[in-house]
Amino acid sequence: MNVQVDWKQAEPGVQRKITTVGKGMMSMLVKFEAGAEGYEHSHPHEQLTLVVKGAFDFKIDGQTTRVNAGESIYIPSNAKHGVQAIEEGMLFDTFTPVREDLLEKDGVKLD
Repeated sequence: MNVQVDWKQAEPGVQRKITTVGKGMMSMLVKFEAGAEGYEHSHPHEQLTLVVKGAFDFKIDGQTTRVNAGESIYIPSNAKHGVQAIEEGMLFDTFTPVREDLLEKDGVKLD
């Protein structure tokens, strides 16, 4: 189901917008200012991230990988990960299962 929510501040220089939520997966867009960071964290969800615009350094379980526009990266369940925008950019994240924590935090109500 497509959802109608506004952009939400995630971290300094980082905004997210949940776009679609299914029974077992969801997606969102994430905008970054140049140099902004998505702090290191982990969650039980698998994650696929497509770089829509810009270049990003992803740190996954201690290993850093540069990912550019048009490329994607896989983040396994429970992997400690974070990201830094090398330049202004945007990511398209997909998670499975649904990130109930983000839905609640962003006030997304599903029918």
